[in-house]
Amino acid sequence: MAVSALVRAELARHDWTALRCICGDSAEHVPLLFEALLTAETPRDAFGYSLDGHVEEGTVIHECTPPAVGVILAALAGEVAPTVRREFLDTLVRVAAGSDCTDASPVEWAGDECRAVAQEGFWLLVQIGLSGSADDADAVADICEYFNLGGQKSAHYQALLRERVQAKTKRRAPVTR
Repeated sequence: MAVSALVRAELARHDWTALRCICGDSAEHVPLLFEALLTAETPRDAFGYSLDGHVEEGTVIHECTPPAVGVILAALAGEVAPTVRREFLDTLVRVAAGSDCTDASPVEWAGDECRAVAQEGFWLLVQIGLSGSADDADAVADICEYFNLGGQKSAHYQALLRERVQAKTKRRAPVTR
């Protein structure tokens, strides 16, 4: 697969060298991680490349996390390999779970920033959850719940997504004749 123009534009929007990465270095290498994941033609090609330990670690987030959430959403708006979609959704789940960090760290604002960026992608996430696999639906329901996305409509969509998980089915486009 290729890196889309939208992803390239979102990557270019940020000064990654000025941001700190979870690994302790500058985040200048984070765009290369995205490129490696998005251009991998097989799961083996993506082996060894992960956002874990850079964009987040467990549920710990840092100052490069909010821009990375935007890049993830830009990537998910296009075609991505199933293993990459899984990596991106899992990353968003962990970021969302860590977004309510209340310690007085220098990046305490990162959770609110991540939530705001994810809110912009609410409909995209719901579409992925409703049209993808049951695992995708489960991840999106968790993201919506942890980030409290969607306002009052969130409960409705979370319930639909949880039903998909329970049914363990993948929605398919109806056959037209």
